[in-house]
Amino acid sequence: MNKTLLFCSLIFFFACNEETQEMEEIPMETFRDEVKATPVKVGLSQKKSFDYLINASGKIEAENEVMSIVERSGYLIDLKVEEGQQVKEGQIIALLDRTDSQLEWEKAQVGLRTASAEYQSLKIVSTVETTFSEDLDKNARDEFWKASSGLLAAEIAVREAENNLNKTEVKAPITGAIADLKIKKGSLVNAGDEICLVLSTGLLEMKVKVLESDISFVKKGHKAEIYPVSGASESIAGTVISINPKVDENGLVQVTIKLNKGGSLLPGMNARAVIRAPQNNNLVVPKEAVVYRSGRPVVFTIDKNEAIWNYIEVGKDNGREIEVLDGLEADQTVIVSNNVQLGHQASVEITTE
Repeated sequence: MNKTLLFCSLIFFFACNEETQEMEEIPMETFRDEVKATPVKVGLSQKKSFDYLINASGKIEAENEVMSIVERSGYLIDLKVEEGQQVKEGQIIALLDRTDSQLEWEKAQVGLRTASAEYQSLKIVSTVETTFSEDLDKNARDEFWKASSGLLAAEIAVREAENNLNKTEVKAPITGAIADLKIKKGSLVNAGDEICLVLSTGLLEMKVKVLESDISFVKKGHKAEIYPVSGASESIAGTVISINPKVDENGLVQVTIKLNKGGSLLPGMNARAVIRAPQNNNLVVPKEAVVYRSGRPVVFTIDKNEAIWNYIEVGKDNGREIEVLDGLEADQTVIVSNNVQLGHQASVEITTE
């Protein structure tokens, strides 16, 4: 009986061992064929011009802003503008009492007429009694008569009186909008008092701070998009017009951007700028092609319907594309979808859906 059990056990052992050997001899490709291929979309690694995007923030400013001031003392009898009003260069924005200035001008006119009469009298007398040598030219004699008669001083007095009379009209120094009105109608003002600020709201600019590590990429003429901090989605185009050649104590460089139009932006508003710094002949891939494994960037290429794992070194990122410094070559097909959980040599199927 024991011999029979022993014989059966031996038969069972050798049968199981043979079955195990047969399973071990099944190739791995057989199992891969049983796993359904992962559908993926693909892109291409390319050598191309690449816009490096530099983000910075700052305040909107008027390209021109000039303080309008009073140039002579007197009572402000009329104020012709209000805050926010648009004015043109040379437009009258305030009037001073001109009574005293008008009297000065009239006195200067009387003095001019008196001096002119004396000048004519000297000319007539000189034709009768010649007091000059023959070699003294006509122009010199005429200047002598004007000085002797007081005509020169009278002419200057008239110009001065006219200038003071004109100063009773305060005019807009530039075209723009009125801001920060400081004086009310009826006020007694002195020369040098400020009336208001005139802002060129149609001509705006923005001063932003750029990291010194990025400033080498920024050049005059580079394009930029301006976004209000208020959250408006529509951007306003701009152009870099100047770069301050000095790094501040925080390692930042001031860049000035001129806005192509004002839009809804006003001086003093906070805004964000995105400066486009073109880079030539860079190797780039779509941003979706890059995934991270253990903190390292990876891009999957395709070889014979298999995903191939490639460690890469990344450079600049513009939100749509990423620069590849090492690990890929140009014109390689790269996987841009369903690549987060892919493994090396995983079976894939290219799809356009």
